[in-house]
Amino acid sequence: MKKIAGIRFKPAGKIYDFDSGAFVLKKGDHVIVETEQGLGFGFVVNPPRPVDERDINKPLKQIYRIANEDDFQRIEKNVEIEKKAFDYCNEQVKGLGLEMNLFSVESTFDSGKLTFFFTADGRVDFRQLVKQLVKQFRTRIEMRQVGIRNQAKMCGGTGRCGRIICCSSFLAKFEPVSIRMAKEQGLSLNPTKISGQCGRLMCCLTYENETYKTLKKSAPKIGKTVEVEGKKGKIVRQNVIGGTVTMKMEDDDLEIDVKIDEIES
Repeated sequence: MKKIAGIRFKPAGKIYDFDSGAFVLKKGDHVIVETEQGLGFGFVVNPPRPVDERDINKPLKQIYRIANEDDFQRIEKNVEIEKKAFDYCNEQVKGLGLEMNLFSVESTFDSGKLTFFFTADGRVDFRQLVKQLVKQFRTRIEMRQVGIRNQAKMCGGTGRCGRIICCSSFLAKFEPVSIRMAKEQGLSLNPTKISGQCGRLMCCLTYENETYKTLKKSAPKIGKTVEVEGKKGKIVRQNVIGGTVTMKMEDDDLEIDVKIDEIES
């Protein structure tokens, strides 16, 4: 039996399994782990749990040790390096006239590599930029072009609901979102009202979509003529969450709200 712990490197990042060995860990503990790029700094999301070695599909990296004060100081130094690298790279981007939007720089734990994240409308020839960055920082350089949704996830911010945007706080991956979901929930189709900071449809449109689809199966469709207490009317609106629909009466054109279970079949 091996003990496996779930480790994250970013607040809303992917959870990776590591062999915890004999370490006694609890949720929230910071650890130094072995990664493909050297040692990494992460925190425990899932405390160690016993797993049969036959259920492990691939070799697991080890948790190297529990993080100490020196490790936290190194992280602070890395943050300073990232800020300097960001400012310098932005200057070079402007000087070279490159059509790209640099928004983040990340350093590996050992400062052996700097990754520059940017968005752009198309392909960018950044070979000259990389040469200048290598000359300035004397380390490995990676330029990574990402989508606008990934930019929002990495930069964070506050959504129209007043809370930290979902992708940067807890969403580990992006789910497909369609305009049909907004229609299903009776939301305004104004792009400014159903789009997030990234300019794409808000991820939260997926949260209640299945519930709306299920509830709508038991509700009469818009445009259908129904009868309530002997009076007929046409369905003009639905409020499936509240369990009601709005009827436009045939006799006087008045609109009334009735409970779905009061409608005569």
